[in-house]
Amino acid sequence: MRGPLVAVLFFIITPMLIFFQWVLRKLNAPGWGTIGVRYYSALCTALRLRVRVVGEPVRDRAVLFVSNHVSWADILVIGSIAPIAYVSKSEIGNWPLVGTAAKSQRTIFVDRSRRQQTGDAIADIVDRLANGTSVVLFAEGTSSDGNRVLPFRSALIGAVREAAARSERGILIQPMSICYTGLNGIPMGRQHRPTVAWYGDLDFMPHISALIARGAIDAVVSYGEPVAADASSDRKVLAKTLEGAVRKITAATLTGRTHPARAHS
Repeated sequence: MRGPLVAVLFFIITPMLIFFQWVLRKLNAPGWGTIGVRYYSALCTALRLRVRVVGEPVRDRAVLFVSNHVSWADILVIGSIAPIAYVSKSEIGNWPLVGTAAKSQRTIFVDRSRRQQTGDAIADIVDRLANGTSVVLFAEGTSSDGNRVLPFRSALIGAVREAAARSERGILIQPMSICYTGLNGIPMGRQHRPTVAWYGDLDFMPHISALIARGAIDAVVSYGEPVAADASSDRKVLAKTLEGAVRKITAATLTGRTHPARAHS
């Protein structure tokens, strides 16, 4: 019964999200971030995604978060913490209801096979940051099985460098890690994490149905030290630095080692 209840909740609150975000945009009024956080938090509660935060995200200015990517659930988990916009593949924008909801949340869509589209996405990132909206970039360019961090795509980090060059004062980048660590209160081993991860050619509906049936999932979002970037930043060095930071935090989280930052719920 839980699956149909989650579906009903989604189809009730998602049109409400779209409507209220449309009204705020028309009135040029604040509040879109608060509405988004509450929307994602409600979905996390319905799906029994229990979120724990380690460290502190930058809150006093717009920041570009560079993260690993495990599952579609990442969007809900990260979005439940603080107002955020995502960089997403263009196909998502065409999904019924989901695409409209993503657009209302200021998602930046990019077709990485088209260079002009990438340039437009960079301009959109700069625009979001300049207007006080933080952005998440999944730097692997795809999702993993949850047990590792894939190599960061230097081309995507090059886009970060270009975004910094277009910004008057450069941008602040904060490495971020998302991990799924527990199932029904029991630590999740290597063999179980791929059941939460959504990667490869997995179909969405069977995956979300199976995740709902499994029970409560513990998700840990960890934040590293921010890195300043400007037009002089070397693309490969920046990619290596950010990848190393995310890889280190992820490994510490998955092995249960204490992260130096203070944890809070």
